[in-house]
Amino acid sequence: MNLRELAGLLDLSVTTVSRALNGFPEVNDDTRARVIAAARRHGYHPNLVARRLATGRAQAIGHVIPLADHQMINPIFADFLAGAGEAYSAAGYDMILSVVPEAEEADAYRTMASQRKVDGVIVHAPRVDDPRIDFLTGLGLPFLVHGRDGRPDPEYRWLDMNNRDAFLRATGHLLDLGHTRIALLNGLESLHFARRRRVGYEDALIARGITPDPDHARSGEMVESFGHANAGELLASATPPTAFLCSSIMIALGVIRAIREIGLEPGRDVSIVTHDDDISFLRNGGAKPLFTATRCPIRDAGHRAADMLIASIDDPGTAPVSELLEAEMVIGQSTGPCEGGNRGA
Repeated sequence: MNLRELAGLLDLSVTTVSRALNGFPEVNDDTRARVIAAARRHGYHPNLVARRLATGRAQAIGHVIPLADHQMINPIFADFLAGAGEAYSAAGYDMILSVVPEAEEADAYRTMASQRKVDGVIVHAPRVDDPRIDFLTGLGLPFLVHGRDGRPDPEYRWLDMNNRDAFLRATGHLLDLGHTRIALLNGLESLHFARRRRVGYEDALIARGITPDPDHARSGEMVESFGHANAGELLASATPPTAFLCSSIMIALGVIRAIREIGLEPGRDVSIVTHDDDISFLRNGGAKPLFTATRCPIRDAGHRAADMLIASIDDPGTAPVSELLEAEMVIGQSTGPCEGGNRGA
């Protein structure tokens, strides 16, 4: 079915149907809903080239990925892109992924804006006081940040997870089980999300009268080898932790390996709580999951971030909006009581 046939079926002009499908504001909501419903029912798909010409839009969203950035080796990032891609496809947008040397990231954004390659961009892994936010604001290119950069009252669009609260609750769960020597294996603390996770962890300890041990809080790339090396070192120390709080399931897998290498059993001898356990290729599922975890599905976050950015592009006059997601606490097999409240490994 072509556009003219769809218009005849609805007894509307071709112009009205085209404007309804392309989001023009002068079409009333009832007519727009009727046109969209008929298009779906009859399998009509608009000509994207014609749509771009009609609206002056690129019908594309950009993601700039620096080659030296840690997220290029992070499977969680791929899940975010998968969720965003689903939203783009549903709204008739393409995804443009630009992988550039780290020093050329600003140039990539500038090119996208000047050549009108994209209608907006999503910014990943914001650093504390991230300069990209002021740069993109100056360019006038619509953007949404997945996370925040720590400004007291951010005036840009963002979608974030309540990292402090998630790690406050996770640490509190371990404290309730009697653990007082709890190690944090965190992401890179130049990134705002990791800073907030450490704050939640330390706040929970201090609230129970426990002074955080600086050696028990470590940060690095969220990979299995980081978890294995640091857990092994800590377990061999004079005052080993009885529990680990991990910023990703990849780190947690390394911790399990280190625990078993010294003849101990995760969950029985040493407890583990992780975050980001809901990855497409590595599900922490079943009647009783392997890991106790704070869960906030990253694929859903990608979909939601894309929806929010597209909505701002469709209605550019709206003020920047933000959304804070809450993590769910999932109890699994990796946590158990600490006998005596301060047992060494």
